[in-house]
Amino acid sequence: MPRQQPPRPEPLDPPMVPFALAGLVIWAVAGLVLLVFFRDWITTNGHENWLWTCLAGFLWGFPGLAVMMRHDANRRRRRTHR
Repeated sequence: MPRQQPPRPEPLDPPMVPFALAGLVIWAVAGLVLLVFFRDWITTNGHENWLWTCLAGFLWGFPGLAVMMRHDANRRRRRTHR
């Protein structure tokens, strides 16, 4: 005789804007720390691309933030239609 399966929990659907903002802040802080405290070491050892990576991560965070804002708007709309 087959056992009855317990009901599955609903998947998590947290708001995503805080994650996008956290990513923006992390890239900005990392770039500023490298620029302020490690600038001489970076230029001496030829790691200028680290600063460019931080800048790219920060700038790519803005389209990501826009996508997450749209996702959260759709999430709110889905939850009101239940």
